[in-house]
Amino acid sequence: MSIPSGMRSRGTIITVLGLTQIMAWGSSYYLPAVIAPKVAAETGWPLAWVVGGLSLGLLVAGLISPRVGSSIERHGGRNVLAFSAVCIGAGQIGLAAAPTLAAYVGAWLVIGLGMGAGLYDAAFATLGRLYGHSARSAITTLTLFGGFASTVCWPISAFLMAEIGWRGACLVYAAVQLLVALPLYLTLLPRGVSPRGSRTEAEGNAKPAPVGDPSLALMIVLAATITLAAVISSTMSVHLLAILQASGLALAAAVGLGALVGPFQVTARAIEMMIARYHHPIWTKLASASFVAIGISALWIGMPAVPVALGFYGAGIGLESIARGTLPLALFGPSGYAKLMGRLAMPSLIAQAAAPSMGAVLMQWTGAQGTLAVLGGLALFNVVLACGLRWLLGRRGILLQPG
Repeated sequence: MSIPSGMRSRGTIITVLGLTQIMAWGSSYYLPAVIAPKVAAETGWPLAWVVGGLSLGLLVAGLISPRVGSSIERHGGRNVLAFSAVCIGAGQIGLAAAPTLAAYVGAWLVIGLGMGAGLYDAAFATLGRLYGHSARSAITTLTLFGGFASTVCWPISAFLMAEIGWRGACLVYAAVQLLVALPLYLTLLPRGVSPRGSRTEAEGNAKPAPVGDPSLALMIVLAATITLAAVISSTMSVHLLAILQASGLALAAAVGLGALVGPFQVTARAIEMMIARYHHPIWTKLASASFVAIGISALWIGMPAVPVALGFYGAGIGLESIARGTLPLALFGPSGYAKLMGRLAMPSLIAQAAAPSMGAVLMQWTGAQGTLAVLGGLALFNVVLACGLRWLLGRRGILLQPG
């Protein structure tokens, strides 16, 4: 039984979603980085397919995202997020029990359902449905929690794998989803919202939606810049260590430098949380795209610019997570926000599924420097897209008030 709506504070709901985001990301997206080599070594399955399970899961997540957004728009996020916990938990049990590669991949397809229904886009949509325009600060806070997912879960995964094996680690994550995340969703999130219930809290103080009916051009540019940012970050997350090692760094040094990304990511989000009231989210998007472009360009230069490059890159992807949730809300308002987030998530997640493989081909054909050159070009084009988005708003006479 869920707690009556009046007894749930905004802080409680954000904390619940923040903690469950750490669990969801750690149980899905960040898991293969730790267990994949061991899975391949123990089973003899090709490493490409072991890692590729995540890509297939992301593909499934992208395909179901529009339906997820529509469901949250109609009924709120409680049941959708609970469904995600069940799927990720069931998928983890499937991984632990998988006797064949086909069963292993099938388990990732189930986890993909959970990722589509339970990662950032679904959580952002839930907050937008609950708090309307005032969800911006909640979304920013949520990304602060999410920023610790790899920091928390990678060491836990490594410890569990060393103590009880990768199958045992998967069973522990299944228990976390089914015995911790699922009850939190069901007991502490509102059971449902009326067609206008999600905007009740915000209506008193919220500004009217600044754009209103979205133009096709605005939607295309917004979707393109979000998707392109996802392509860059997904490729870098998989190939960063290889890129650093190709510059002559030892593995330990590459890991140490790569670890700079996380702290800068969280720091940028914390700064954004403090200053968000003073600017419109379009400026967050512009800063994000610019920082990523600066970071990748500096990384292409090589040492001694690498630490600075990774700092800029980390700050950029940290801000991108915020802009991904807050900019659509500021542009189009809370009415239909959850449905919009589902539609925007679809191309982004599908691109994330394909990007690591495309990056591997680039690495093979052009080497690390060529790959960085391509990514740098994409990052610069994303800055152009963000500027184009700002120009479209100005052309329509939109007053860019702080959100």
